[in-house]
Amino acid sequence: MFAHFCHCLVLAQAAAAPAQGQAQPPADANAPLRLLGWLLITAILFYFIMLRPQKQKEQAIRDKVNALKENDRIVTIGGIHGVVTNVQRDAERVTIRVDEATGTKLRVNMSAIARVVTGDDDENTTGGNKS
Repeated sequence: MFAHFCHCLVLAQAAAAPAQGQAQPPADANAPLRLLGWLLITAILFYFIMLRPQKQKEQAIRDKVNALKENDRIVTIGGIHGVVTNVQRDAERVTIRVDEATGTKLRVNMSAIARVVTGDDDENTTGGNKS
C-alpha cells in the first residue's frame, strides 16, 4: 500500500511540474513596487480624509481657547456650561461662573475646555429647543 501511495505521489508531482519544453511565465518583478505604490496611495488618502481635518478642527479649538477673555461662554469636556470670569494664562487656568443665582465658580484647566460658545452656537441651540 505504501508503494502505491508513493507511486501516486510521484505521478501527481510529474503532472504538476511543467514539461521541460514549455516555458514558465516570467515572475512579475514589479509586483513589490506596485504593492508599495498602492500602500502609499492608501496612506495619502487616509491622511487627507481622516487626519488632516481632525488636526484642523483641533487647531481651531486651541486658537479659540488661547483667545479666551472674560464673559466668554464655554463648555468643558465634562459638559459643564459656564461664563469665563478670570483667565490665568501663565497657570493655564480659567475661572468660570456656572450658576448665576448663587455665583458658584469653578477653576478648570484650559485643556478641559471643549468649545467656546459663540452667538451663532447659542442661536442654534435655543432655536432647536423652541417649538
